[in-house]
Amino acid sequence: MNQPVLNRFLCFGKRGNCVDERFLEHRRRSSSIAGFAALILAACIFEYRLIFNQIVSWDLVAIILAFAVVKTSLCTWYRFKN
Repeated sequence: MNQPVLNRFLCFGKRGNCVDERFLEHRRRSSSIAGFAALILAACIFEYRLIFNQIVSWDLVAIILAFAVVKTSLCTWYRFKN
């Protein structure tokens, strides 16, 4: 019986245990939280520059929009594929 590809990766150690689903789920959750934290930070910096310096930072707008587009497209992709 074949194992899923992600379960075949070996951990560093003497026994060579396989990576379990808990590790993969924690990694997925932490990456998601880090992405949202970066989004909130970019939005806060954009608001700060807009309110106090009256400057529109188009690079931060691009980052916020890129996050929104990627998150929305992946949510719709997973919704229709699963």
